Amino acid sequence: MWIKAGGSVRHSLLRQIVLDLGGQPLLLSGHYGKVKTNKCLRVGVAMGRRTLERVVTKQTLNRVRSAYMPFSWSINPYRGCSHGCSYCYARATHTYLGMDADDTFQSHILVKENAAAALDRQLAEMVRKGGERALRGLGLVTVGTATDPYQPAEAKMKITRGCLEVLAKYGVPFTLTTRSPLILRDLDVLVRARVRAIHMSINTLDPVLWRRLEPESPSPLKRLEAVATLVGQGIRAGIFLAPILPGLTDSDEVMASVLRAAKKHDAQFAVASMLRLAPDVKQWYMRTIQAHYPELVPLYEELYRRTNPPAAFAAKTLARAHAWIRRMGIPFYREAAEKDGMRSSLAADQSDEPGGYGSEGIGEGGEKTTESVQLQLHF
Repeated sequence: MWIKAGGSVRHSLLRQIVLDLGGQPLLLSGHYGKVKTNKCLRVGVAMGRRTLERVVTKQTLNRVRSAYMPFSWSINPYRGCSHGCSYCYARATHTYLGMDADDTFQSHILVKENAAAALDRQLAEMVRKGGERALRGLGLVTVGTATDPYQPAEAKMKITRGCLEVLAKYGVPFTLTTRSPLILRDLDVLVRARVRAIHMSINTLDPVLWRRLEPESPSPLKRLEAVATLVGQGIRAGIFLAPILPGLTDSDEVMASVLRAAKKHDAQFAVASMLRLAPDVKQWYMRTIQAHYPELVPLYEELYRRTNPPAAFAAKTLARAHAWIRRMGIPFYREAAEKDGMRSSLAADQSDEPGGYGSEGIGEGGEKTTESVQLQLHF
């Protein structure tokens, strides 16, 4: 259903109106610029507390212009993520659309319904202008830098699957980051694509802590089982021990338990990264800490006066994480990259930030976006 929108075109969220049509709550909103260009308002049906809004994008492949990033392009089939991880750095990206970084990030999901078609057009145009050489010089693409490409909506929408099919068609190398075993649905595509690595994020096996911090993410054990299945199919997969949360997941006991389980499930590499709290994210995350772990509030107020914790604290914590990675016999990401001849694209640059990679860049639609990824390569 489309409704014509009058007025001037602006590169931002124009307006948001909640209506009740026949008892069915509907959300009307307009996005312009490169996110939506047809001067129409798309009607998205609100399912419970979640609204899936279909949007049209001009481009799916977005250039990452940062020396700190070990990849050249990013793909995010969705904006927002219903997993609802309280510490997710990508919450801040919703503010660039005129929304909030609070519960809106997990309850109002933008679905780029034409993402695969737009990606195909982009790559076809590159080939037309520069031939196959243009694709060879494209560099590494990372799927899922600002949203989980396998969040619940993907089960039905299959937007991510469509994008992976296009990447496979053109032979473009890519990595993918997720918290979901739903990725196993697309094994038929992955086994014929140029997958450099699948990163499965997991930072605890504690069922209570997991559910408090990640309201709707899949079970950590299911994620580990997915890693084992991917590796069994010849696909390089490992874990992001991330983010490491002070006072919650930074103990030797917790890190050792996660890494021991990762080793048991054949993880091909492990990456450790500290929690980063940008202002918009910090406000939401601290509400979770106050509600469930009020005794930790002073610790976080002391450590996170800025986005990253003090360098000395981060270095000490990461050193312990790295020691456990070595003790479990799991290769570091750098070692895995070098083994596959991937050093130039994955491990050439190192971050000066103690918590891992992170930078402000230009993302989809030209809006400012935080292209932060939880990679820690300077061991």
